[in-house]
Amino acid sequence: MRIRIVDAFTDRPFTGNPAGVLLLDDFPDDDRLQRIAREVNHAETAFAHRLPEGGDADWALRWFTPVTEVAMCGHATLATAHVLRTTGVHEGPVRFATRSGVVAALPGDEGMITLDFPTAPLTPVAAPPGLTGALGAEPLTVLDTGPGVGDLLVEVVDERTVRALAPDLRALAVLSDRGVIVTAAAQDPSGDHDFVSRCFFPKVGIDEDPVTGSAHTALAPYWSQRLRRPVLTGVQLSARTGRVRTEVRGDRTLLGGHAVTVIDGELLA
Repeated sequence: MRIRIVDAFTDRPFTGNPAGVLLLDDFPDDDRLQRIAREVNHAETAFAHRLPEGGDADWALRWFTPVTEVAMCGHATLATAHVLRTTGVHEGPVRFATRSGVVAALPGDEGMITLDFPTAPLTPVAAPPGLTGALGAEPLTVLDTGPGVGDLLVEVVDERTVRALAPDLRALAVLSDRGVIVTAAAQDPSGDHDFVSRCFFPKVGIDEDPVTGSAHTALAPYWSQRLRRPVLTGVQLSARTGRVRTEVRGDRTLLGGHAVTVIDGELLA
């Protein structure tokens, strides 16, 4: 099997969110997929195979963390679309059949790829007991992001607070189905981004995700409503950092970004 490591939501190597990408003839059994993802040991490894022509989708796509399969992953979808495009395996828009339905990736200018994902439904909820202590910061707003994403979305007072977070990951792991997204408005509203975030997913084996596409299906509608603009730019303040262009179109959210292949090799086992 040929395997590539792609940094997504960035145009520079060694930044953004790395994902393993394997293009297959068919999916092997789930145990083998999970073992490969554990060996790759990035936040996500994407496995894809071509589907027959004439259907609703062009490729089947699955995503695995080192410990489990997930229902949605933006950065590994972007990474897969980038591999299909740069290798010439698939030209033009590509439709992926996933556990979250059919999602599309649309090529743009200068290497930009735009993902068409379902918009996360947001429901205000009470802060669960222990959230403030686990984060080390006071939540202003807490929302449930629905079963497709499975996170708590938490707004805190400002960008500085997001940057300074040093949460108790063990305590966070029991507070939601997947993880916790922490966000704030950009410190400089006239700068090159509109909001910031950090994402913590210790429950699925990812202490802090570098750049999370799926989280932006919740961040985009939240901030678009707050800022009264459909098109925004979010920056994820992980150590690797990354940038996501968002556009809310009703029940769909567009996520735009670049990707860079950093490793191209062969899986021998």
